[in-house]
Amino acid sequence: MSTDRTSETVTSDDVPWLSPDQLRHWRALVELLATLPSALDAQLKRDAGVNGFEYQILAALSEAPDRTLGLTELAISAQGSLSRLSHALTRLERSGWVERRHLSDGCRRAKALLTDAGWAKLQEIAPGHVREARRLVVDVLTSEQLSALGDAARAITAATAHGAKACGEVTDC
Repeated sequence: MSTDRTSETVTSDDVPWLSPDQLRHWRALVELLATLPSALDAQLKRDAGVNGFEYQILAALSEAPDRTLGLTELAISAQGSLSRLSHALTRLERSGWVERRHLSDGCRRAKALLTDAGWAKLQEIAPGHVREARRLVVDVLTSEQLSALGDAARAITAATAHGAKACGEVTDC
């Protein structure tokens, strides 16, 4: 955007521009968000044939009571919309790792269940994924840096989650 005061675009007085130091940190975050998810995704696809979102679904179900969650709760836990979840569940069902079951409460609600085959697949996938997470993040940071990263990530997630709730969507606006 132009900062030229003769232009009809936003002027410097209207925008709280980032300081050079803030801009440096912002660009580092943008680069991280562009590179880390694809690096983790590549490892999962290469080693296990699943993407990061599918892995999050399997992991969320593995941690749930009876390895079962309602679809809305699962979408929130996996950080995706109900539409994206539906497509991913279809792929996971084809592999025999997840089952969708409709509740018998007269509503159209459904839940997802991690099958025994899905549990076995997750146990096969998890060690490689943990090794990659350690290699890319945990082991390159000091414990203080990792703690600060976790604190910062929670603060940013809280701010973005508030915006998603305002949109009336799980995570996609």
